[in-house]
Amino acid sequence: MSELVVPLVLAAAQLLGPTHARIGTTRHRQQPTEPVDPALVLDLLATAVESGADLPRALTTVGAAIDGDGGEALRRVAAALLLGAEWSVAWNAAPPSLSPARDVLAPAWITGVSAAPGLRSAATERRQQRRHRARRASARLAVRLVLPLGLCFLPSFVLIGVTPVVIALAGELGW
Repeated sequence: MSELVVPLVLAAAQLLGPTHARIGTTRHRQQPTEPVDPALVLDLLATAVESGADLPRALTTVGAAIDGDGGEALRRVAAALLLGAEWSVAWNAAPPSLSPARDVLAPAWITGVSAAPGLRSAATERRQQRRHRARRASARLAVRLVLPLGLCFLPSFVLIGVTPVVIALAGELGW
């Protein structure tokens, strides 16, 4: 079953496009890549674990599939765990963007419970938080746009809509 892990994760990583996928690229890039979405990392790890891979193999496979510091950190964590390092020590050098994966995978590593449901749940929660932040930001933007739009449109409304009516009424009344 774990033979399916690598093709599944690599196929998912190829769907990410050239900015995120490391498949078929060289290691010497000129420009830094943007970090991979933590929710996507959680989903890729869940897919690997659901396919039957143990945690170090899942971390290695996902680390090989994503680019940048996150992928390298996942591979280092997997290597440290295979060498017998404690959980917290293995994750010391990991970037903060991987802390959700570290927190969700800890019980699976320590007690042996299945990590897949927790990974899926954490990924869903991260996406909901991102949607909530986007909605709040759009609401703030709408409030901030009211004043400039009012300052731009109110004078034009007065000049184009109200002034001609006042002038016409003034002419009819003889003012």
